[in-house]
Amino acid sequence: MGRKLLIISFTVLIFNQALSQETPEFLTLNGYVSTMQSVMFDSLSGPFINDNLVHNRLNFKGYVNENITFAAEFRNRLFTGDMVRSVPSYSEMIGEDQGWVDMSWNILNEQSFFLNTTIDRLWVDFNYRKFQARVGRQRINWGQTLVWNPNDVFNTYSFFDFDYVERPGSDAIRLQYYPGYSSALEFAIKADYNADITAAALYRFNRRGYDIQFLAGYVGSEDIMAGAGWSGAFGSVSFRGEVAWFQQYENFGDTSGTGIITFGFDKTFKNNSMAQVQLMICNNPVDPENFSQFYYGTLSAKELAFSKFTAFGSFTWPVTPLFNASLSAMWFPDMNGYYAGPSFDYSISENVDLSIYWQHFDSKTATSEEKINIGFLRVKISF
Repeated sequence: MGRKLLIISFTVLIFNQALSQETPEFLTLNGYVSTMQSVMFDSLSGPFINDNLVHNRLNFKGYVNENITFAAEFRNRLFTGDMVRSVPSYSEMIGEDQGWVDMSWNILNEQSFFLNTTIDRLWVDFNYRKFQARVGRQRINWGQTLVWNPNDVFNTYSFFDFDYVERPGSDAIRLQYYPGYSSALEFAIKADYNADITAAALYRFNRRGYDIQFLAGYVGSEDIMAGAGWSGAFGSVSFRGEVAWFQQYENFGDTSGTGIITFGFDKTFKNNSMAQVQLMICNNPVDPENFSQFYYGTLSAKELAFSKFTAFGSFTWPVTPLFNASLSAMWFPDMNGYYAGPSFDYSISENVDLSIYWQHFDSKTATSEEKINIGFLRVKISF
């Protein structure tokens, strides 16, 4: 209860501060509303699970003066369909908040539908010359690669969650100092719903056209972590990578830690099509009970790998200026599994998009064998 009162007071404070300004353009608003129909099945002869999601996002950003800004961003989602009716814990799972402050509420929760509202950004930012400080729920993105990010210790996300492009936020304090135009020194600390602490520092600089970073910290009140990342290009091909080592604090003297290295290449062609390849190697991959855990589970930066070796490839082709087609795939040798996913995006008008996504999973573990197909049809209006 104390945390909720804190966050309500915080919200009122920053809006009152903004409203006291004389400039009428202190506040901006943008967002979108979408409706997405989905179907899930293991085979065409088996049962189908049909669901619908109406998703609205509101992004408020305020400018108190040239040094102070703030933001409040909301996700409003209405869930209906078979999952709601047949899985009693589904609304509970959606309503869970991983942050230190619980800012997710199931406002309506009935047998056939529920409405969830989540605040996933709520921060105040102060900048002065080469210094910047941000306090509140925010996105801290330290990743350099495009699919798996072991350097992203604050905000790990799932590649398969295409409908959440903003990615999760953390309840954190972030301090940044810019000694030069191409270098930065950062420190951040966050707490989660269990009051577990993640604190880390990062130094980023540029050498010979490559952005290079080194970082170290204490992750989830459990692991000492050290890592590095890079992004650059040779010729017309981009080259990106990250490496990280996680060692439990209580077993710091042994060699039972988890090491992850991931690197990839991507190239954009003259017709704006893009090809991408990324590989990941891990000495201590997670052993999932089934593929659903991989798809729906809340992953940490050291739990990205479900196979000692994982490969990813994708190709995106702009068929016309208004129509894009893409295909992506992953290979998980230890699970005898793979993922394949085509998608199609069509711009109906300037602010209206129609999208079709297909996700196919095939895996075999020690305890189960799964084939999962999930199809999505989405119409999205941005404002």
